Amino acid sequence: MSQRQHYNVTLGVLTLAGIAFALQQTMVVPALPALREELHTTTGWVTWLLTGFLLTASVATPLLGKLGDQYGKERLLVISLVIFFFGCVGAALAPNIWFLIAFRMVQGTGGAVFPLSFAIIKDEFPEEKVGVAVGTVSAVFAIGGGLGLVLSGIIIDHLSWRWLFVIGAIGVGIAAVLVHRFVPESPVKTESSLDIPGATLLSIGLVALLLGMTEGDSWGWGSPRIVGLFAISAAALLSWGVVELRVPEPMVDMRMLARRPVLVTNLTALIAGFAMFGSFVLIPNFVEIPRDLSASVARMVDYGFGASSTKAGLYLLPSALSGFLSGPLAGILGKRYGSKWPLALGMLIASIGIGLLAEWHSRPWHILLGALVLGIGLPFTFAAMAKLIVDSVRPIETGVATGVNTVMRTIGGVVGGQVGAAILTAEKIPETHVPTEGAFATAFWMSAVAAFVGAVLAVFVTPLRSTDRGLPISNRGVSFKE
Repeated sequence: MSQRQHYNVTLGVLTLAGIAFALQQTMVVPALPALREELHTTTGWVTWLLTGFLLTASVATPLLGKLGDQYGKERLLVISLVIFFFGCVGAALAPNIWFLIAFRMVQGTGGAVFPLSFAIIKDEFPEEKVGVAVGTVSAVFAIGGGLGLVLSGIIIDHLSWRWLFVIGAIGVGIAAVLVHRFVPESPVKTESSLDIPGATLLSIGLVALLLGMTEGDSWGWGSPRIVGLFAISAAALLSWGVVELRVPEPMVDMRMLARRPVLVTNLTALIAGFAMFGSFVLIPNFVEIPRDLSASVARMVDYGFGASSTKAGLYLLPSALSGFLSGPLAGILGKRYGSKWPLALGMLIASIGIGLLAEWHSRPWHILLGALVLGIGLPFTFAAMAKLIVDSVRPIETGVATGVNTVMRTIGGVVGGQVGAAILTAEKIPETHVPTEGAFATAFWMSAVAAFVGAVLAVFVTPLRSTDRGLPISNRGVSFKE
């Protein structure tokens, strides 16, 4: 469209699109037991509703981000939302688990919402407004994830599971129409062609890696299938790196990824995803125990609150809402002090919140307090890391660079979920399948330590003798602000 919208209108639409995706990412988590019963399937297959979503999201996110850099960010954002919408509709109508898994994989294309939104903000907003805008959209990732758990509990307790996807379709459909109507097409594009070999190798590497991590427990970590998947992943990703260094127009500029601010921020994203998903899965599980246990087993459990799915989600509601303030605040502080400091502070706050959960969890208010502190810290972190990536790359690389950052966060989340599950499985109350209280405490401490390591790592995004305000970063003869 020829007339440019006010940037606040654009921000509102992009925020709605981000919420629509984030809700669908987590709404299915509390519903897995109900879906297993309703669709008469196994635990292994029902977990593919998460696995399939993550696999397609990890592949589609950098690809669509790169295509947005080439052909227009608004155009690709609309395309990804439309595909996402059809995935929601198909999931709502799915007659069995196989169709539901397939449509969840279609939904995974919505992962490109965030990198494309960051790229649009970078192109459209006044420079002084970019930090707050990126912070607002970034915070939605954590906020929407928490709200998804809240809504899921209410829907599962009072409505059909199909409403999980009906609500998703409504939100995504509205977002697609508003993006097409109100978000202007970016004037910043690159004329390079799509790197097919690079895209193929990256896709194979990510799919094999995530599939191996998500199925390790059920297939056996030492089984030939898992070992083979990790070997394929390593070979594909190494080959991808070699190809990207040699082709004239790579899908991802490896030199850009190796630049200090981008590299350290991506490592911090890996840790942040680890801490976030580990904790968001642990909290609902903890508060629901000993619900649905037999009387004889329940007498052996001396922790938890027996919360329903609805109440379990409500424990995370204050945490989710607090991000609406901390995300934009990260942008304000980043503008004044440099974005690495809000990144480090957010990880430190998250570490404190998870540590509180590990140490104090005998009363409901203990859980609310720990989750609230965690909910302040994670949006702070996501906002700052997105701003660091946006400021550290060329405008024509914003989509793919933020896409890679999102994938790193996804991989961290998968690892966090698997490690947390392994800890809970290893420490059980004798003669039961119920984790001990100490197992939950250990898992929480694991996430807290990881978040603290992330806080320390974030300090080294730029040299200690410099702040990240105005630090020149050279790339092919062009200077940028970090």
